[in-house]
Amino acid sequence: MWDNAPLLRSIANALFVFSVCAVLYGAAYYAAHLPGLFPLHSVRLSAAPQRVDAAKVLQAVRNEVQGNFFTVDIERLRQSLEKLPWVRGVSIRREFPYRLAVRLEEHQTLARWNNVALVNQQGEVFVANSEQALPVFTGPDGAAPEVTQHYAQFSQQLAALDLQVTRLVLSPRHAWQLRLSNGMVLELGREDMQQRLARFVAVYPYSLAAIQSQVKFVDLRYRNGFAVSGLANGGLAKQG
Repeated sequence: MWDNAPLLRSIANALFVFSVCAVLYGAAYYAAHLPGLFPLHSVRLSAAPQRVDAAKVLQAVRNEVQGNFFTVDIERLRQSLEKLPWVRGVSIRREFPYRLAVRLEEHQTLARWNNVALVNQQGEVFVANSEQALPVFTGPDGAAPEVTQHYAQFSQQLAALDLQVTRLVLSPRHAWQLRLSNGMVLELGREDMQQRLARFVAVYPYSLAAIQSQVKFVDLRYRNGFAVSGLANGGLAKQG
């Protein structure tokens, strides 16, 4: 080996190239970490927040943005911003040479969840304060996505009657109950919920619309009909 001149030259050249690359990398790394080089001048929000408190965003930026353009911990800033109320997601990118661009995705509220939290359009539960008049979802922990999906289906069916779901309940036994904007409570049970609701939609204009102020409860769990309670005489009427 030691008398192989071409091999020795190849090894020497490789070591030289490696040394040069290491020196250049070290110099670049040192320069990038100099506090006074490439300082961050600003953080730009892609859009003004609608619900997120802008003052809290500013405070989070002030607390987490340290270092220069290259050394700032973007992941730490993202995690800090995602802890703020109404923030669903955050994306951050560097804009050379001195700025960060931040895009906040805010929760779009759909309903209240168990009267302690809110549900967004994707069926995700989050904690925030809202004064909106919202439907109420009630269900077991972890059931918010399923309740959200059925809410969309039920709402689409009821749109033909110009009625809205104001409360949707999923019981621990997986039975469904709806309260409508006209005050009626519909018991759908645990199976064939959409078919049962379709039956209600079909007969409502002909047998229930005229007496809707008197009807409190409609039990749709019967195979070929339904029961109505809360009439003026306090009785129970069965349709079939």
